[in-house]
Amino acid sequence: MNQPLTPPSAARPETLLITLTGRDRPGVTSAVFATLARAGVEVVDLEQIRLRRRLILGVLVTVPEDAAGLQQAVEETAAELDMSVEVEAGTGDTRPPAGTGAHVTVLGTPLSATAMAAVAGRIAEAGANIDRIERMARYPITALDLHVSGADPEQLRELLSLEAATQGIDVAVQPANLLRRGMRLIVMDVDSTLIQGEVIEMIAAHAGCEAEVAEVTERAMRGELDFEESLRSRVALLEGVPAAALHEVYDSIQLAPGARTMVRTLRRLGYRFAIVSGGFTQITDRLAVDLGIHFSRANELEIRDGRLTGRIVGEVVDRAGKARALREFAAEIGVDVASTIAIGDGANDLDMLAAAGLGIAYNAKPMVRDAADTAVNVPYLDAIIYLLGISRDEVEAADRAVGITTPAPPV
Repeated sequence: MNQPLTPPSAARPETLLITLTGRDRPGVTSAVFATLARAGVEVVDLEQIRLRRRLILGVLVTVPEDAAGLQQAVEETAAELDMSVEVEAGTGDTRPPAGTGAHVTVLGTPLSATAMAAVAGRIAEAGANIDRIERMARYPITALDLHVSGADPEQLRELLSLEAATQGIDVAVQPANLLRRGMRLIVMDVDSTLIQGEVIEMIAAHAGCEAEVAEVTERAMRGELDFEESLRSRVALLEGVPAAALHEVYDSIQLAPGARTMVRTLRRLGYRFAIVSGGFTQITDRLAVDLGIHFSRANELEIRDGRLTGRIVGEVVDRAGKARALREFAAEIGVDVASTIAIGDGANDLDMLAAAGLGIAYNAKPMVRDAADTAVNVPYLDAIIYLLGISRDEVEAADRAVGITTPAPPV
């Protein structure tokens, strides 16, 4: 039950929060604002949410001279609309202080109520508040974007990364600032990131040493071996493989699910893409052309008389080389390194992930997940777009506009 508001005085509250709830229909918002217009108030803040056919409309306005009269008028309008209304007096705006906001993106397959309860509990423990929740996707994964205020993003990230591991979900925390909207260069690892599997192991299958190469690759990606030394030793085992086998390898490559969708969607928005790989130019250069990726850097296998020599041409693209490539690509297109995103899974990606404005460990080794800004463990590369505030509905609408259809989600 609303309490009558006292007449304005020198000590009167600065703002009124008017909240209407009920069944949505055309004309609700216009009717409410027509009532507010007659009172001569100014709009300070506004939030409207529609779930199925239920509407929640919250309007924060300045207090008029006749505050009691405004309350009565709003109650009459709500009654005509068959909606409930609350009017609450308060002071000031509803926005949190600058620097205390964060976007918390939660990904799950599925996303259970238990997991969400745990995430919300950790946010409350940090002294933060969830101001708004938006659904970014519901299929094939569920993705929610929580607008959180009142906590340091770094502290929140630490708390929620532990809870995410416990609940078997992904939680990404980013400061609520302009950088999220200013990301314009995405630099990706290739093997086990952009594509499924390791190219060097596919080539090794043609040399009959796949198991031996795979064991060394796994140790190198865990950071147990020097990358350059391990790469040269693995490449040496490929001596004598026909160069034609590289075409067979390329034809057998499977992209990570969602890879084309991510690149296609973000290119429309002006993003630039680069791939930086400890693999081989004979594969990565073709991938770049196929996907419309702007920059590519990798190692070059030496070929003589139609066969691999077991050597690499030139300098090895190692852990430091990947970070250097990221900086060079950013400089070439004129963006600050803080406006870059790096995606990788292995130890040789660590410097690149650290250099970027946002480093994402994608289905990564434990040491990489621990070091990165955030981790994504769902098997869909296009889940990255949800971290940027782009919803699945927006992606599908953009695809439909150019004749691309996607399977309907299960009911």
